[in-house]
Amino acid sequence: MTITTSSLQPIIALAAGVLILIMPRLLNFIVAIYLILVGLIGLGVFRALS
Repeated sequence: MTITTSSLQPIIALAAGVLILIMPRLLNFIVAIYLILVGLIGLGVFRALS
């Protein structure tokens, strides 16, 4: 299986969902990290990933 940018988001969402089910207190951190990464990718800071 080849992991590309388009398949990376569902994998991250699945992992985050499992972590939130196990430890609901992680929700704030997971959402914050996700939003920061999406913002950085959207701004073009990580050009190799997008």
